[in-house]
Amino acid sequence: MQEEKLKIDKELDIRGEICPFTFVKSKLVLEHMEKGEVLRVIVDYQPSAESVPKSMREEGQEVIAVNEIGDNTWEIILRKAR
Repeated sequence: MQEEKLKIDKELDIRGEICPFTFVKSKLVLEHMEKGEVLRVIVDYQPSAESVPKSMREEGQEVIAVNEIGDNTWEIILRKAR
């Protein structure tokens, strides 16, 4: 799998947060990263596993993967595109 070889530049664990804060916090971290860097976001709110990637795509960012990594826990892998 390609994601396993992927270098994660930053990780944001926002378990316990709900929409829209999951997107806002992810966006703020991404804004302080360099183009091409990879952010791993961990959420435990199922709607965020869908809304964060959708909103990031709308912002022009690259969504590499969304994986369920545990019971009610997801990782969202993003690459800063702009």
